[in-house]
Amino acid sequence: MADKTPRKASDQDLAAPGPDRIRNIVLVGPTQSGKTALVEALTHVPLGEHRSISLTVAPAVVEGTKVNLIDTPGYADFVGEVRAGLRAADCALFVIAANEGVDDTTRELWRECAAVAMPRAVVVTKLDHPRADHDGVLLQAQAAFGEKVLPVSVIRDGAVASLISDALDDPRRGDLIEAIIEESEDETLMDRYVGGEQIDEKLLIDDLETAIARANFFPVIPVCAQSRIGLSELLDLCVRAFPSPPEHVPPDVFTPEGRSADAVTCDPAGPLVAEVVKTTSDPYLGRVSLVRVFSGSLDPDASVHVSGHFSSFGTEGHEDHDEDERIGALGFPVGNTQALAPRVFAGDIAVVGRLSRAETGDTLSSPDHPRVLRPWALPDPLLPVAIEAATRTDEDKLSGALTRLAAEDPSLRVHHDPETGQLVIWVMGEAHADVALDRLKDRYGVSVEQRELVIPLRECFMGKAKGHGRHVKQSGGHGQYAVCDIEVEPLPEGSGFEFVDKVVGGSVPRNFIPSVEKGVRAQMQRGCRLGYPIVDIRVTLTDGKAHSVDSSDMAFQTAGALALREAAEQAGISLLEPYDEVAVLVADDLVGGVMSDLSSKRGRLLGTDQVGDRALVKAHVPQRELVRYAIDLRASSHGAGSFSRSFAHYEPMPEDLAKGVTAREHASAH
Repeated sequence: MADKTPRKASDQDLAAPGPDRIRNIVLVGPTQSGKTALVEALTHVPLGEHRSISLTVAPAVVEGTKVNLIDTPGYADFVGEVRAGLRAADCALFVIAANEGVDDTTRELWRECAAVAMPRAVVVTKLDHPRADHDGVLLQAQAAFGEKVLPVSVIRDGAVASLISDALDDPRRGDLIEAIIEESEDETLMDRYVGGEQIDEKLLIDDLETAIARANFFPVIPVCAQSRIGLSELLDLCVRAFPSPPEHVPPDVFTPEGRSADAVTCDPAGPLVAEVVKTTSDPYLGRVSLVRVFSGSLDPDASVHVSGHFSSFGTEGHEDHDEDERIGALGFPVGNTQALAPRVFAGDIAVVGRLSRAETGDTLSSPDHPRVLRPWALPDPLLPVAIEAATRTDEDKLSGALTRLAAEDPSLRVHHDPETGQLVIWVMGEAHADVALDRLKDRYGVSVEQRELVIPLRECFMGKAKGHGRHVKQSGGHGQYAVCDIEVEPLPEGSGFEFVDKVVGGSVPRNFIPSVEKGVRAQMQRGCRLGYPIVDIRVTLTDGKAHSVDSSDMAFQTAGALALREAAEQAGISLLEPYDEVAVLVADDLVGGVMSDLSSKRGRLLGTDQVGDRALVKAHVPQRELVRYAIDLRASSHGAGSFSRSFAHYEPMPEDLAKGVTAREHASAH
């Protein structure tokens, strides 16, 4: 066998001779599973600190084939980086530590890869750990990922031995060979094998590699990064069995107007279609983009069209934009550094500078034929964090800094709540929030303070009431004079506001009746109890008085507002709180716990549905009870549960809770 010992790639090696000599492989797995150590051992590229929270690419070269290894975070908070890595890759290595096993987040990522038929292999690491249990982890992987997950090699006497070899006496050899034969296109193989024929080893290896490339078989490979056992065998399998970019189905292609366009092929001579899988904003260097080229070629200083169209595909993210830009220098990513690239063609991954408008998820194409790729599935950030600039200087810089952070991380959303006045960042979890706030300070020198999230409540009348508004002022010259009488009655939830004119005899001149309504509406917006908007009432103007000289539009607006306030004092004001419809997706054995937890949050259960092998629990839950639900669900489901939420309606808040809503809480919103 030729020497497959991994070595550090030189700058000359990084320009692969063609798309078929490239492998783009993403490493997925729990935190502390050894992904980064494995990449460093395979590529001899130090990845440095803080790799556990971001995506990084490092190359290895094996017999003229360039292997781009994409290291991704293991923390669930940074699943957005993992999704970007999956988009840039054509196949995946699921890395599992022999002393830890398979976690629920890794199970979910396996399902996502299975949904798109991405070829996968399982790598068992940390075999030298005192608590290593290779066989136990293998059983876990088979239970989690399916029966087609089988070992293809074992470690014997400090070296890797192939289970296909007939020289190896191992009880698992028979299971492996039968599994390979079942996937073979030669339908006679099984009968020949059962009949006692010795199947040619090369034929078995060829059929194994074909099954792996088609995502019909998932090999398990033991490695030890520290002692370097199994590294060359792992790279050998990656090069021989994993598909090259031309064999990978590219994303769907559209025009910026949303029309379907011709599919692209991985051809360096084809039209340029590339995607920004990660953007990093640096206060000194500007934006640096990590790009996967699906078609065509990228040249330094070339003009490209930058398109971002999340909303066209029903996905929340950045604002839509289309513009031409000239790229700067090109580089091949080498961990935290890069090597100068004279050209980057289809199938490869590049670092592109000087794209000031490019954001994560954008498409790069020819200015003459602009194209947009369907965005990859973005996780919804469901943990809201209200922030406020620490100083006036920070306030001046905060908006721009947040814009740059959101450009590189679509799983972070920035929301200026016009009602509460709060600035809220929506994140995946507490670690994600901590990283975002640290980046604000470290990169842009912006310090912020966290604030309690204000829930936008509403006020409503508890019953019918009458109000008398009298606004009379005399100060020499023109005075102010307006009197109005109104009747107020509450309406069903969602009815809105009705204004009825029942004035007779012209006690309120016709031209001032709209003024009364305007004053009532303004007071409704200001509220009458704690300053929250009043909703769902009918106001009837019954009578009033005017002065031929001193009455005015503003005077009747003031009288209308005073009348509503008096009516509110008589009727009493209750608070309404917003409810969201929540859909929680969990394993069947967690349904009871989820339902109990939602009930404890004053939720009203709507029912359950079966979605594949999991259950979907639906409920209406007050928004104030959902502020930290992303954290609660992750803890109770061990990271495997997910949920979505959307506004449902407003309901009366229990009075014991309403009494706790003080003017302080409302004041913090304004």
